[in-house]
Amino acid sequence: MRVRFRTVGRDVGRIVQIVALMPLVSIPVALIHGEYYAVPALVLSGLAMLAIGVGATRRFLDAPEPDKLHGMLIAASAWAVVGVLGGLPLLLVAWTVAVDPFPAWANTPPLTETISAFRDPLNAVFESLSGFTSTGLTMAYAEEDLTATMQWWRSFTEWIGGVGVIVLTVAVLARPGSGSLTLYQSEARSTKIHPSVVSTVHEIWKIYLVLTIGGIALFFAAGMEPWGAINHAMTGISTGGFSIWSDSIGYYDSPLIEYAVVPVMVAGSIAFPIHYLIFKGELKNLYTDLQTRWVFIWFGLGSIVLTAVLTLRGTYDTVEESFRYGLFQFVSATSNAGFGTTAIGDGAEQIWTADATLLLCAGMLTGAAAGSTVGGIKLIRAITLVKGTRWRIAGVFTPDSAVRYLRIGDRSLDETQASREFEEAAIVLVLWVVFLAIGLAVLLATLPTDVRVEYALFEVMSAQSTVGLSAGITGPEMPIPAKLMFLVNMWIGRLEIIPVLVLLRGAFLRAGLYR
Repeated sequence: MRVRFRTVGRDVGRIVQIVALMPLVSIPVALIHGEYYAVPALVLSGLAMLAIGVGATRRFLDAPEPDKLHGMLIAASAWAVVGVLGGLPLLLVAWTVAVDPFPAWANTPPLTETISAFRDPLNAVFESLSGFTSTGLTMAYAEEDLTATMQWWRSFTEWIGGVGVIVLTVAVLARPGSGSLTLYQSEARSTKIHPSVVSTVHEIWKIYLVLTIGGIALFFAAGMEPWGAINHAMTGISTGGFSIWSDSIGYYDSPLIEYAVVPVMVAGSIAFPIHYLIFKGELKNLYTDLQTRWVFIWFGLGSIVLTAVLTLRGTYDTVEESFRYGLFQFVSATSNAGFGTTAIGDGAEQIWTADATLLLCAGMLTGAAAGSTVGGIKLIRAITLVKGTRWRIAGVFTPDSAVRYLRIGDRSLDETQASREFEEAAIVLVLWVVFLAIGLAVLLATLPTDVRVEYALFEVMSAQSTVGLSAGITGPEMPIPAKLMFLVNMWIGRLEIIPVLVLLRGAFLRAGLYR
């Protein structure tokens, strides 16, 4: 099939136009906090994005509608372009603070080491892509030293990225037809709430807003200050994990707040169609839906095992502490939220033992429900791989004439369907492990030799599963090759690898490098 890059260029342009609104609607945040110096940076960022988006859309206005191939190309291209352009507000605000061109009434703050780090375009792009992919790894030395505008922008990118920039575009443009459906499916979403894809994305946004507002109210009631409640609810329900504090949720040193954050992370782990049914009063879906049932089973089982490991290793003084940290960190890792309440490690010094660290890696690998805001390979693929393997082995002992079905949830798959779904899940897992190995190799080759291997694996797993938990390796001093590799890991992790490989193949075909 011939690759039509005109279609890709037009639809990426449309997506960038919508994302261009984000800096502009962030202006009131700067004004409310008295950060008048940040307004020009937000305006310039929005206008630059708008110019790029309008230019691409008009240049390729007559391009045909996308099919499945081009939907993947558009998704991969759009996430990369948005990730790069999303660094503009951070970059321009940091340089505005450094240059300080405005009079005193603009309230330009002193230049801190944390703000200064974002004068480096690579750091700004890293933070942006980490936000839009709902990862949460950060280039900030200390998040509390960022300006309120910069804190908001990080949270805003995660909030939008959690539900998806393409879902946002479809919702705003409200363009019915096969093109919208193709783009919706290209963001690794297959289940629709309504027959119309436009109605589906509108319903998703309603659910997302309700869950976010509920999170804000819960955090405020648990004792967070309003600014913290707003930001952490946005990054919690998006399972992104950016915080306004360098110690993340651990800053509050409050068991009540820690327990309050857990249900928000769990809510972000459940598929939007299930939330829709629950809001309609069909509560049985909390246990009848296969993925949702396994969200609770996996979260509960993993938390118990981790609590036991932390207790036996004597990592904390009491069983209650071990349970609280074990529950929070396992749910945070497996929901891919990336909030932290305790240090895992500092890259070289051991804080958590290897077995506890690797258990979190297992959670990050699986993620939670497909159709939610999480990363990882998704629970449905893990279930398919386990059941499919058992089904394949059982087939060896079954007569060739037997008619066999593979049951996954409420679906009974025949031989052909079962083989196809099992192979698709296996392909994603293999590719996922390949890129994980490449990322680990790059990280180990560029970091000091005293970095513990399990912490390096944890860090790469966190990037590729779009989690954001860190063992103290990610930061502004990270070697450039490692930063670039993490950008790739976060990008492919958010898109579940296949669209990125399709884009690369299309680019190689266009350049005559692939036949």
